[in-house]
Amino acid sequence: MYVVTGATGQLGRLVVEGLLAAVPASEVAVAVRSAEKAADLAARGVAVRVVDYDRPETLEGAFAAGDRVLLVSGSEVGRRIPQHRAVVEAAKAAGVALLAYTSAPGAATFRLADEHKATEELILASGLPYALLRNGWYTENYLGDAAGTVARGVVLGSAGEGRIATAPRRDYADAAVAVLLGKGEGKGEGKGAGGSRENAVYELSGDAAWSLPELAAELAAASGAPVEHRDVTPAEHLAALVGAGLPEGFAEVLVDVDAGIARGELAGTPGDLARLIGRPTVPLAESVREALKG
Repeated sequence: MYVVTGATGQLGRLVVEGLLAAVPASEVAVAVRSAEKAADLAARGVAVRVVDYDRPETLEGAFAAGDRVLLVSGSEVGRRIPQHRAVVEAAKAAGVALLAYTSAPGAATFRLADEHKATEELILASGLPYALLRNGWYTENYLGDAAGTVARGVVLGSAGEGRIATAPRRDYADAAVAVLLGKGEGKGEGKGAGGSRENAVYELSGDAAWSLPELAAELAAASGAPVEHRDVTPAEHLAALVGAGLPEGFAEVLVDVDAGIARGELAGTPGDLARLIGRPTVPLAESVREALKG
């Protein structure tokens, strides 16, 4: 059985759809907090297992021996280590065949990566066969309000000329599906089912890195409207984000990530993602055009 946690989230949904395109629904299960949000999946024959990371007892029975599990990292920053520990312990108790985890780039030193690194340590200590999917940034992180950015005419940040090798969320989802199905060609030791490598680490990113000035230029070219890049100090960036309505804690996380981008921590293009999905990753210009169509 292929089991996806967090399957009603944006990434998890795409992974489930990818699995359903490849295997019968009877071979797919989801571990979610809300059965209601997964009702459409249940109607298609997917097994729905209701769990709560904050209540480890609900994870009993969520996995079975031989399952290939994708742990999609939780969204509650600051609480993810105990939550992920509960999943890892349940997977170990069940004897799953593979535990894959959506982590952060190995080069990242910004604070947002700390919980991912701690989770990787938990997985390594468990002794389970694993695959670490060190996902780079999603292009959607910058295009969620593409039309609004064009209307304001400004791409604001504190990353300077730092480069970001993004890819759309679907590319990362396709990579997770490939690993779950045993089609991975990652780094590590030990052969898994279907020729995949167990105990593999994948550094996943887009094929090309770009800078915020280049994002502004792409938005301008696609929209026909003037869009400029405005680089500000971290303090000014924080003030702008808070002024736009973001909680201060989350705004601080974003500013800290920009500092990491300025240090080059999201610029790597090792090619693992394209190799896993068997095609080039979607380029920024194409993603910009699609975002502005919406």
